[in-house]
Amino acid sequence: MQTGSITRRKFVERSALIGGFAIAGCRRRSSANRVVKIGFISPQTGEIAAFGDADPFVLKGIRKILAGGLTIAGEHYPVEIIAKDSRSDSNRAAEVASELIKRYNVDLLLTADTPETVVPVSDQAEINEVPCITTDAPWEPCFFGRGGTKAEPFDWTYHFFWGLDDLMRVYVNLWESLPTNKLVGFLWANDSNGIGLADEKTGFPPLLKARGFRYIDPGRFDGAATDFSAQIGIFKHTGVEIVTGGFPISGFTAFWSQAAQMGFRPMIVTVAKALVMPAAVESLGTRAANLTVESWWSPRRPYRCAITGLNASELCAAWERETGRQWTPILGFKHALFTVAVDVLKRTKNIDSPESVAAAIRESDCETVVGRVNWKNGPVKNICTTPLVGGQWVPGTNHPYTQVVVNNKGVPEIEVEAPLKPIVYSVG
Repeated sequence: MQTGSITRRKFVERSALIGGFAIAGCRRRSSANRVVKIGFISPQTGEIAAFGDADPFVLKGIRKILAGGLTIAGEHYPVEIIAKDSRSDSNRAAEVASELIKRYNVDLLLTADTPETVVPVSDQAEINEVPCITTDAPWEPCFFGRGGTKAEPFDWTYHFFWGLDDLMRVYVNLWESLPTNKLVGFLWANDSNGIGLADEKTGFPPLLKARGFRYIDPGRFDGAATDFSAQIGIFKHTGVEIVTGGFPISGFTAFWSQAAQMGFRPMIVTVAKALVMPAAVESLGTRAANLTVESWWSPRRPYRCAITGLNASELCAAWERETGRQWTPILGFKHALFTVAVDVLKRTKNIDSPESVAAAIRESDCETVVGRVNWKNGPVKNICTTPLVGGQWVPGTNHPYTQVVVNNKGVPEIEVEAPLKPIVYSVG
């Protein structure tokens, strides 16, 4: 089947070759003292290094668990995890993926943290026929954005996370929790996610219209923008009561400060990216109260790790004891990534066969702290979606702010912790 004028496989091949990192297939052969190798790539430095914040903690824990090796198909093997830094750069991510495949002959490749990391690593795995598991990026750019189709999916790369459709439904469900004029202002960046979410046919617009909402769209902004006075002026003039969009924390800080200066006071502000990490929310000071966000994961999730036995609350408590810092949703997904990896290797029938490892991935049915990972019932062959609900940042007891679930429509096993509250502004 064609994707545009090229097949999905040709699309991946071309992408890899353009990057200059495609290599001849390397296959491990059985030998004495065989070491099972897991390659792991994440942004440990650079502009999205916050997404790698939980890596040292998770790697320390998983290496301790694997210190005695793994029994695979009746044979016992030592296990080595080789971690590489993408430096928040897509080309670098492709380069180190190639190195892990060619130089280290990894048996399983893992990666996470935004499409800018997941896509190039997945493409290297696919073109070189190396089993790969990924997470922490909306699934559509990691599948359709790589040229995948339902008729022609991928053979080696498997992803678990929520999707942009899930995010849109969560946002609208959340906004329906309060009486407003149902007028939404868009602030979406000029990137793949922003363009997709603002699309008139496949993004927010048709969903909003179907649910009785209206919207104001001033157009896409540059991701590095720090002046939003024009958009704020439009929102204020038209009476926008709900604002949504996607920013880095620097951009949102600028927008939120300018909104205060211009007297723009929306009832609900629901923003992706900037409001995910607790540390970023804390940096906003008192004006962070009652901001809303998609809730990826939290200590109150009712899920438990099949490998460690820890539930979400216990994992967060261990993190806070060791680091002295508040939990982050990245922690849950990084922990889940290695949970699935260990489960896959334990079920692999022939560790010297990449096809056998890939088969074990496809047959997964693994309980993790972010929910059950099972690729049999996803929207497409290579995707497993994870639960997503509506969250709100409210003043906390042990930390300046804590995230509470305020809407769980469609995910009843995750309990609502508090009703949604409008943003409260100081008088004067």
